[in-house]
Amino acid sequence: MRSHSSSPAFFSLRWYTFFIYGTMVIFTSFFQLYLQDIGMSQSQIGALMAIGPFISLFANPFWGYYSDRLQNTRLILLIMMTGTLLLVQMVFHVHNYTLIYIVMACFFFFQTPMFAQTSTLILNYIDGTPHKFGGFRLYGSLGWALTAVAAGPVIDHLGVSKIGIVFTVLLLVAIGLMLIMPPQTRSPGGAASLSWSALRQFSGNGYFVGFIVLGVLVSIPNMMNSTFLSLYVIELGGSKGMVGWAVFASSIFEAVLFLLFDRFLKRRISFMLGWLAIVSILFTLRWLLMAEAVSPMQVVFIQLLHAVTFGGYFYVGTQLTMMFVPNRFRSSGQAIYTMTWSGLAGVIAGFLGGWLFQNFGSEQMYLVGMLLSFSGAVGFIIMWINVRRTGYELPDED
Repeated sequence: MRSHSSSPAFFSLRWYTFFIYGTMVIFTSFFQLYLQDIGMSQSQIGALMAIGPFISLFANPFWGYYSDRLQNTRLILLIMMTGTLLLVQMVFHVHNYTLIYIVMACFFFFQTPMFAQTSTLILNYIDGTPHKFGGFRLYGSLGWALTAVAAGPVIDHLGVSKIGIVFTVLLLVAIGLMLIMPPQTRSPGGAASLSWSALRQFSGNGYFVGFIVLGVLVSIPNMMNSTFLSLYVIELGGSKGMVGWAVFASSIFEAVLFLLFDRFLKRRISFMLGWLAIVSILFTLRWLLMAEAVSPMQVVFIQLLHAVTFGGYFYVGTQLTMMFVPNRFRSSGQAIYTMTWSGLAGVIAGFLGGWLFQNFGSEQMYLVGMLLSFSGAVGFIIMWINVRRTGYELPDED
């Protein structure tokens, strides 16, 4: 068996991360245009996209449990990608709305936990090596950005009905890279599960609970933007190519941010909470600017803030979860973080964003998002002050 520190393992891991993020940007950024093309309204699209975060509330702990129990995140991801590949073949061949909702619910069960399990996979492979998380996650940012900007003109040429073909090709490449990745070494600590004792331990940690609740507030407008960005760009007169450039702008500088965080971010909880307060303030500014945008090009430039806002929150939030949660519950902790940040928040964002967009317009949707982000910023400032005053100690493991 090859060592985790071998170059072939890390080569495969980097490019797997590139292609899995590239695959998902096709769905995240362009699928709404397909739904609009077959006649769905903004509220219907929002409700359909809310199914994904809702399903993730169950799918993330389910797959997190088996990842912890088997101590083999690679195998779990292969199962999830295979299920996603099979179900996506049905998604674009079903035109009855009821069947679309049913097929998409099954699709989301396999697809939504992929990012959380990919983060866990990276953390497991680099554990005990000099490699840093950001050095691998930047490949995800590059895959997301470059695939989006390349896919825009391709989808414009092929038509939105062919999105499934592009998605399938990229996912097959990601599966191939996963298959040539060396197997993981099992953790010597034994399997851990998302048990009631673990949940009691998490719920008894006031700082972790506060971090999760404030994260939901900050995430709701971010998820609304992710769901309705492509429709907003088209509403302002942009093309599908312009949608691709807006997504490209949102991700291309994430790579630089992750490298800087790897090198300069201080691994202290108080410092990281301070960063989350700053990021939440920048989120507030971002949604105010989006509410005032009058052209697609303005949206593209505003999207440059995504690297600092979402990228900053994702990186720091992942690291904070590791610090808040005992090591043997690492995968389960990441699952809880993800199912609230993109799950619970995504459900609220789908219904709330669709209702606001259809009944009051995109400007009011972004102004509501601004108020939610500001509330999160205030909360993180209070947490930062408390930790600075009293310090923080990880609760004892059960």
